This record gives sequence, structure tokens and C-alpha cells, in this order.
Amino acid sequence: MHDLVIRGGTIVDGTGSEKRMGDVAVDGDRIVAVGDDVGQARREINADGLLVTPGWVDIHTHYDGQAMWDPYLTPSSWHGCTSVVMGNCGVGFAPVLPGQDQWLIELMESVEDIPGSALAEGVDFSWESFPEYLDALDARQRAIDIGTQVPHCAVRAYVMGERCIEETTASAEDIESMARIVRDGLKAGALGFSTSRTVVHLTKDGEKVPGTFAGEQELYGIAAGMREAGHGVFQMASDLGEQDGDLRWMTQLSKDFAVPISVNLFQNDGNPQQYKEILAAMHEARGEGAQVYAQVSGRTAGLLLSLDGTMHPFMSKNAYREIRHLPRAERIARMRDPAVKAAILAKEDRRLSRQAKLFLEGWHKMFRLGDPPNYEPTEAECFAQRAISEGVTPEELAYDTLMEFDGYGLIYFPLLNYSDYSFEPSFEMMQAPNTHFGGSDGGAHCGAICDVSLPTFNLAYWCRDRERGAQLLLEFMVHKQT
Repeated sequence: MHDLVIRGGTIVDGTGSEKRMGDVAVDGDRIVAVGDDVGQARREINADGLLVTPGWVDIHTHYDGQAMWDPYLTPSSWHGCTSVVMGNCGVGFAPVLPGQDQWLIELMESVEDIPGSALAEGVDFSWESFPEYLDALDARQRAIDIGTQVPHCAVRAYVMGERCIEETTASAEDIESMARIVRDGLKAGALGFSTSRTVVHLTKDGEKVPGTFAGEQELYGIAAGMREAGHGVFQMASDLGEQDGDLRWMTQLSKDFAVPISVNLFQNDGNPQQYKEILAAMHEARGEGAQVYAQVSGRTAGLLLSLDGTMHPFMSKNAYREIRHLPRAERIARMRDPAVKAAILAKEDRRLSRQAKLFLEGWHKMFRLGDPPNYEPTEAECFAQRAISEGVTPEELAYDTLMEFDGYGLIYFPLLNYSDYSFEPSFEMMQAPNTHFGGSDGGAHCGAICDVSLPTFNLAYWCRDRERGAQLLLEFMVHKQT
């Protein structure tokens, strides 16, 4: 008799073979039989109407702090992930010098929108070196497997101190030290090394994160350390613009040091066809012997705007600011008052930055999410087009959407992979030969504004006092000039 039988499910085994109905028998920690009649079990699970698959590996997460207190690593485990990879985008918590821990917390807070108060309380920094950090992770009980990478920002700060941001060119001695730390981290069990080359990743003070403009000699030196270790993936967040030559040096680094490179890739509204060019360039690089891959998302990356979140279209309107501190029930009751609604919707000269204008008045990318949620709306369903067809203003549509469900209504704002108002770009990227499914950013973007897999735009970093964080965000969006 088996320990467990998962009975009557639709089996998708991950080999590429056709799905099929059947049972899965488990004894101990091993699958021992798959078929139509696997016998009886002490415990059975009825999987009729459900998919039975191997566990998913979430290769792009930011659980570096959460792994210290959450054995389930939610929400990744909720979605069937049995393994996660963290330490992406160059941010993490090791190595760390004494007294440097708060700076690393603030960096994670700013780049990945993870509340610093939670990190400060949950991460004890009982380590200094990266191998010691791995030991601390290993000491925790957990429900799913984890792997992590050596983060460039922490390594650069450990080696260069305050010079890590202002000095884009590291000395030969600096590079040698960084390479040694990465090599030792990989030998201790790290899966790879990560860095950030995107201008949207900023420190809490608004500076580019360490390593954003690091020279090629530094990157090649680190790759040499990876080669010495004998394994490791070079992961990177990048704007992938040819003006800084990322694709060129990535190809050369991979060829020279036999290091596989994995870089985030999205469709961007500013250049909706660029992802096709990048995929083609990666394919060409593969033909030259480079191991260059793209991490792509299975859907859009975007925001969920709400009255209880960090951001919504009326957050900077004077009439709303007058009631924003009221208890929720009272605030919603006031917003139902026609006079209050009219005051909030009244035209107002808001001095918005270009970025703020997009997120507060980008009606062409705002949709009613609804219940059940609609994650693939057509262009005709955006507030800009609905306003024309329904003879109302986009502001009225946004207001009514937020007030749905007793004020819990959500506005869906797809940022990336949705320039064509469809999932076709995501599907194309997923089907491309040089891509891996990733980019979830699991554990990050906790500011109640993000949907899934959003590379941070640093619109809000959480302070220890959330209300103060929201106020700083408001001041930035209203008063910053383009």
C-alpha cells in the first residue's frame, strides 16, 4: 500500500509529452508509479479537474530577508513553486561589514519595495561573509527549497565602502577582492552572481545602485572568479540598450569565461518592438558560442491601484488629501457624498512630473479589474476609450471603479508586456528559443501598488512609518518637475 495517491488528475509531467489522465503514487519522498491503476494508499487526494505537475522553480525572487522568518516563502509556494532562487538584481544581505546592515536594508527597501521595518525586525545579520549567510539560511526550517546568488551591490559595498557608488571604476585590488568573494560564495553553495545595470534601480537617496556603471574590467574580473569556482549563472537586470553595450560585453564575457548569462526582458511602451531585436541578438550570440538567455514573464507586469494602496489617481487632489487621514469607513462614506465626489473630480492644476502624470492620469493604460478579474482587457476597455464611448470623463470611471465593492475596487495598470493590449508579446517571448520563464519578483514590491513582476520604478520606498512613506511619495509625485 502506497503512502499517498493523487487520484484522477490531469498529469502534465514537464517532459513535453501530451497531458493525460491518471494517478500518481508516492512512497516516502519518491514518486513510485504513474498510471491508470497504481493501487491503494493510506492517504488519497482527489485531483479530478486539476492539473498534477512537477513543482515549479521560481528563478527570480527577492526572499533574501523573508527566508529568515517565513518557512513557506509566500506567495511563491501558493502558486506551486517548490524551489525559488533569490539574490537577484544585485541586491542582498551578504557580505556585510559591521554597521552596514541598515544601509543594505534601505537599499532593498528602495529597489524592491520591501518594508524596511519588516527586514529590520526579521533579519538578525548574524553573519559577515557570504558563506556565513548561507549557513544562517541553512539553519532555518522551510517548506520549499531555496537557492541564492552573490549580490554585486553588497560585494561592492563590502570591498569599496563609501566609494562603491561614486567610483564607477574599481581598482585592480578592488576587483581582485570582489572576484575572491564571489568565487568563495559560489564554492560555498551560491548558484551565481547578480548585478543591476538599469537606471530605474536607485538607492534611498536617489543615486544609482552600486555597480550600475561598473566597467567591463570589473565584470570580467568577477567572471574570472566564477570560472575558478567552476559553476554559476551571471544574472542581471538591464535596460538592454545598445548605447551602453550591454549585449556586446555580455556576449564576450560569456564566451571568454564560459559563464551563462540570464537577463530580464520585457516589452516596453517606449520601444514596443525592441524585445524582438534583443531576442534576435541573443540568438546570434548563441550562434557565436555565448550562453545568453532572457528571463521572461508569462503575463504583464503592472500595478493595482486602490484606495488602500500606495497610489491611485486622486491621491494628490486637494479634496482627497483633506480626507485621506480619516478611518477607512469614514473616508469611504465621505467619498460617497456627491459634493465630495464633485470636489475630488474637479479640475485642478497639479504640477506632476512626467512619470507621475503617467501613473495618475495614464487613462490609456488604466482598466477596471472587476470580479472575476480581467487581466487581458482590450484597448476599448481602457478608461480613455470608455470615456469617449460612454460620454463621461476618465476621472469619473476611475472614481467609480475605486468605489466598487465597498471601496475595495481595483484599477489594473499593465506596465510592461502590454503595449499591444494583448498577451501575444509575452507568448512570443516565452516561445523564443533563448528564454526561461521567470521575472516574478516573488517577495518584493509589497507597497500595495504592484501586481506581479514589476521592475521597481522607485515610486515609493517604505519608511519605518508607512504613513511617512506615503507622504514622501505624494510630495515627489506632485512637486517634482520633469
